[in-house]
Amino acid sequence: MSPAWISVLCLGGYFLLPGPGSCEGAEGKSGALEATGRAVSTASPPAGKRQKKIPDKKAGNKDCKADIAFLIDGSFNIGQRRFNLQKNFVGKVALMLGIGTEGPHVGLVQASEHPKIEFFLKNFTSAKDVLFAIKEVGFRGGNSNTGKALKHTAQKFFSADSGVRKGIPKVVVVFIDGWPSDDIEEAGIVAREFGVNVFIVSVAKPIPEELGMVQDVGFVDKAVCRNNGFFSYHIPSWFGTTKYVKPLVQKLCTHEQMMCSKTCYNSVNIAFLIDGSSSVGDSNFRLMLEFVSNIAKTFEISDIGAKIAAVQFTYEQRTEFSFTDYTTKENVLAVIRNIRYMSGGTATGDAISFTVRNVFGPMRDGPNKNFLVIVTDGQSYDDVQAPAAAAHKAGITVYSIGVAWAPLDDLKDMASEPKETHAFFTREFSGLEQIATDIIRGICRDFLEAQQ
Repeated sequence: MSPAWISVLCLGGYFLLPGPGSCEGAEGKSGALEATGRAVSTASPPAGKRQKKIPDKKAGNKDCKADIAFLIDGSFNIGQRRFNLQKNFVGKVALMLGIGTEGPHVGLVQASEHPKIEFFLKNFTSAKDVLFAIKEVGFRGGNSNTGKALKHTAQKFFSADSGVRKGIPKVVVVFIDGWPSDDIEEAGIVAREFGVNVFIVSVAKPIPEELGMVQDVGFVDKAVCRNNGFFSYHIPSWFGTTKYVKPLVQKLCTHEQMMCSKTCYNSVNIAFLIDGSSSVGDSNFRLMLEFVSNIAKTFEISDIGAKIAAVQFTYEQRTEFSFTDYTTKENVLAVIRNIRYMSGGTATGDAISFTVRNVFGPMRDGPNKNFLVIVTDGQSYDDVQAPAAAAHKAGITVYSIGVAWAPLDDLKDMASEPKETHAFFTREFSGLEQIATDIIRGICRDFLEAQQ
């Protein structure tokens, strides 16, 4: 009986192989590439057996959202043969990542004498297309100007036009065979300024006799996002690299560790506590909602980015939406516009306690920094000092904004330290528009101070 034939996708192309397929068997057919791929049987399933439901491959791995640039070494240091093995390893990593429309997106840059962007994030959203694009990349040669290429990638690769997504970690995986010919430390600084997480994959470290030719033996620690061991990865040689694929993929999919992506715009939770008492009035309430929208729209709202929540209060409290209800900016702004005015008394202290317990409580162990923005127009009928102190103790930074008859003492009692930069007052509701800019700047300032 003839064996079933298997269609195998490898970096070298498609191959038909008898029995269980792997690209190891196709290596002789594909040339120098040592590729592996997922075998796909062309045979029909046995009669009477139900086929398994196939997951949506187009969506990709939704648990691994990242925009990744592979910066490969195309210098004379690596040579043609190891260059092909490097492409093979990158292909394996791309396969395991689970590339898709809602998963990781990847692009590729080649470092040599001058950097070249081979393809952008937006060009391919399937693993198959990425593999063929990698296969087509030609060896350039020249010096290994990795620093020049890294700076170019940080500045030119990650743009909206090239397919970068808001609120998604930006990552560069830099492959270095031996050592770079130029200064990579400055490029690492530029990358961090652009919010890019730099990983260094070093292969074949310089031997003691070669150290005299290396400009800076500590180049890895100076280029990575953080010198904490997470962002550096060493592979002894380009041969037998399969076992190194999964650990690297696991690092690239751990978005909460992407420290250099964390900015005040994508790593904060902001809850708005909105006064819905009778003294506000419907038209002024609309101005308050406009103030909330003007702040919210500044931030990069997503399921792994900034999160927004809103609570309206009188004597009672109503959660308009929580941090996990809406994960796009468009949806958040739409629901803010549609908040209905309650009308009633003013119990700000109870509202603070309610928000800390019910809105921030579920986010207690999350990675984002927490902010509470309180907008009120009058005297609270209850104590605000103790509930605000409990919010501060829970790690929530509080901004208080008073309008018209709001007492300055209450505003200061509610606000975080220093009071002069966290408590604001305006006579008219129209003055909220100018305060919005101060709140955004303050949140970014507080976020940066907390990172240090």
